[in-house]
Amino acid sequence: MTARTQWAVIGGVVAVLGLGLWFASVRLGDELFPLAIGATAPDFAAVELPVGDPSSGRVVGTTPKGIADYKGSVVLLNVWATWCEPCRVEMPSMQRLEERLGAKGLRVVAVSIDDPGMEAKIRAFAEEYKLTFEILHDAPGAIRQQYQTTGVPETFLIDKQGRIRRRIIGAEDWSSAANIAFLERLLAEPAG
Repeated sequence: MTARTQWAVIGGVVAVLGLGLWFASVRLGDELFPLAIGATAPDFAAVELPVGDPSSGRVVGTTPKGIADYKGSVVLLNVWATWCEPCRVEMPSMQRLEERLGAKGLRVVAVSIDDPGMEAKIRAFAEEYKLTFEILHDAPGAIRQQYQTTGVPETFLIDKQGRIRRRIIGAEDWSSAANIAFLERLLAEPAG
């Protein structure tokens, strides 16, 4: 084999390896580059569902909301579904947290991944639990991939700079002293 042939073989092997690495990063990106604490919160698109008293004056649009809509705020972003029992367990504590820290700037945002056409069931769920925080619906469920969730409920605490500060898998008591203290510290941090 000549030197020229050897270099051509080496070049071919490098090209195949490079193509394989590119393909793996596209197909396995979430597994190769997991969403980490301190990372910028990924964008998402979910539509707000009107809940509560229609005479409250709260205007709800059909334009999808995303992480940019909460810029400069501390956000508790919860991914949930109506069929999820642990979600039912934690929702009352999320409401208590909203009542305690909402006026201080905390934005509680619950994104349902229920199937398309389940809007009435999501509204009924919110009314049953008397939820007053934002309820969004991501019918395609794209937020699961964007935030690399492992199931529901899964919650992300996002600071004013848009960085993920905590990730909680499973139901949590959001009105606990530890959670309130952590969120009060985030709320006290400067906005950037």
